[in-house]
Amino acid sequence: MNETIDKTAGTTRSTAQWQAADAAHFLHPFTDFKSLAQQGSRIITRADNIYLWDNDGHKILDAMSGLWCVNVGYGQRALIDAATRQMGELPFYNAFFQTATPPAIELAELLAAVSPPTFQHVFFSGSGSEGNDTVVRMVRRYWDILGQPQRQVIISRLNAYHGSTMAGASLGGMGGMHAQGGLPIPDITHIEQPHWWEHGRPKGLSREEFGRVAAGWLEDKILEVGADKVAAFIGEPVQGAGGVIVPPDSYWPEIQRICDKYGVLLVSDEVICGFGRTGHWFGCERFGYKPDLMTFAKGVTSGYVPLGGVMVGERIARVLIDQGGEFNHGYTYSGHPVACAVAVANIRLIQQLDLVTQVRDDTGPYLAAQFEALAAHPLAGETQSCGLMGGVQLVKDKAKGTPFAAEVDIGMVCRGHCFANGLIMRAVGDRMIIAPPLVMTRAQIDEMMVLIHRCLDLTLADAQRDGWLA
Repeated sequence: MNETIDKTAGTTRSTAQWQAADAAHFLHPFTDFKSLAQQGSRIITRADNIYLWDNDGHKILDAMSGLWCVNVGYGQRALIDAATRQMGELPFYNAFFQTATPPAIELAELLAAVSPPTFQHVFFSGSGSEGNDTVVRMVRRYWDILGQPQRQVIISRLNAYHGSTMAGASLGGMGGMHAQGGLPIPDITHIEQPHWWEHGRPKGLSREEFGRVAAGWLEDKILEVGADKVAAFIGEPVQGAGGVIVPPDSYWPEIQRICDKYGVLLVSDEVICGFGRTGHWFGCERFGYKPDLMTFAKGVTSGYVPLGGVMVGERIARVLIDQGGEFNHGYTYSGHPVACAVAVANIRLIQQLDLVTQVRDDTGPYLAAQFEALAAHPLAGETQSCGLMGGVQLVKDKAKGTPFAAEVDIGMVCRGHCFANGLIMRAVGDRMIIAPPLVMTRAQIDEMMVLIHRCLDLTLADAQRDGWLA
């Protein structure tokens, strides 16, 4: 197959024709537009279960769940039917003007049921980025109502990802994003990430020792800023786009203790880790902390339609509700009825298939064992996994932990082999990461690992041939 139907024109187009139209009109996110126009986009035309097919008929194992989101896999009839029914009944109405729709109310109830007990309220958005913008507005509104408007500062982490809107990108700690657009916005500051390979291993610290040291950086920053000025700390349970950085188990309990000590709100960005990814409904449950707010998106609908939001803990909800006064914030698509109907069907399917338990007790531990075995590969400096997500640090010298020269861009070399061999695996610098659909079976994990080993071997052959290991 190298042609698909253009449903608008009723004609067929070749891959080259799709690529030409794409280059002429479609500006992609996080893309060098000139470079993409020269090489041409990959044209994906259909999907089923954990697999994709491109316009030329190549089958690809999607080890990234689209973009961390297709938790129940592709082609689930229950979600498709839910969208179709809702489109016919009520395709849209807004949540402004004291109005609500049944799907939004039903989803709010269901989210409260699957979240930790303190979460009984939800504010809907259209994405995780919008959800984190809401977090900024909400925590500052909370402190303002309590008569402490000076508590404006939100602390995040370097290499964190919290979206690409002005507030979301500011909360994130990625230098490349901050270099464009005058970011971060005022009153957002950062501490180092809990990355043992980068910060703890060179100093000879055990992972647990390092976890406590890394958490201590938050207390240092609170004291530097002034506790009376700090509104909140935000973090991903596992840093996803930063490279699947799994913190030591000692890290989050100490973060919780520090936030409690200084009265700082604790925000868990669950956009990637929510809805079963870590083997729990939410990542904070896996790591044993109790946030005041949880941002969600992606897995709430398995990516079938856009939806995001913020679960609001009772500490904050009671102030916002009981004290009164308008919260001057919201979105046209807050509580979109079609998105909410799909989310309800998605969560019920996760429950019906018992995917959270399956990841916790079966496929997650099985993947962990495979990644431990992967650590023997000559290029693998460190491997980490948590539930159905994992990362492998590519190194030039395993014994010394020596990285490759930056100009080699070894991660992109490996990613090229992945695409050429029917595997979608993401490169984050020199770290290769996966987050496959939660419906993945043990047999499919084996299939994926064969591809990963093959691509690492091909990358190693390139490094040996071109002298990158010298």
